[in-house]
Amino acid sequence: MPGTEVPPGAQQWVPAQPHSIDELKQAAAGCQGCDLHENATQTVFGRGAPHARVVFVGEQPGDVEDQKGLPFVGPAGRLLRDAVDDAGIDPADLYITNSVKHFRFEMRGSRRIHQTPGPAHITACRPWLVAEFALLQPELVVLLGATAGKALLGPSFRVTRSRGQLMPWPASAEHPEDFPVAEIRALATIHPSAVLRADNREVAYQGLVDDLKVAAAAIAA
Repeated sequence: MPGTEVPPGAQQWVPAQPHSIDELKQAAAGCQGCDLHENATQTVFGRGAPHARVVFVGEQPGDVEDQKGLPFVGPAGRLLRDAVDDAGIDPADLYITNSVKHFRFEMRGSRRIHQTPGPAHITACRPWLVAEFALLQPELVVLLGATAGKALLGPSFRVTRSRGQLMPWPASAEHPEDFPVAEIRALATIHPSAVLRADNREVAYQGLVDDLKVAAAAIAA
């Protein structure tokens, strides 16, 4: 439509040659690459070990994360921490981030209800993910849910088809050239919020743990 402004994407806010994750985080605080910054409380950037052996990529911050400014500190984050422990992965080896750095929601009364990021949000925010990987040198990438999978592996990705399987990385990425790192591996699983929504949480949780045990074995080998 005439007069409709297309969001610029995050690239103009990403430092040209960042030296640290902290530098990226500071720059991301001012990002206006898509419309989500208008209603979100703040940018929620990744956190964890700068020399992490495993990078977890989720969907987007939730309500609690948006308020606290940290990823995976709400109910899904607590469940993920339990699953990481049960799978035998050392939390000190982790860096965790999201495909989209702002909370997308709709208001229902006084409550902010999660909305899945759209393709435009994933595309707009992708430069931050690329910049994070340019500084990280993990041994394994774990994709939590469909949005993370689509952000890194392309729109045809399906969790149900690929979960629990080790894939070559970045060869399996939609644009491998964006990730000039040594050939490592990636593994997809469900997002921990899917466990919270499941009819049978015990079975869903065990499935998540089993997938993460594959990840644990991959970095132990």
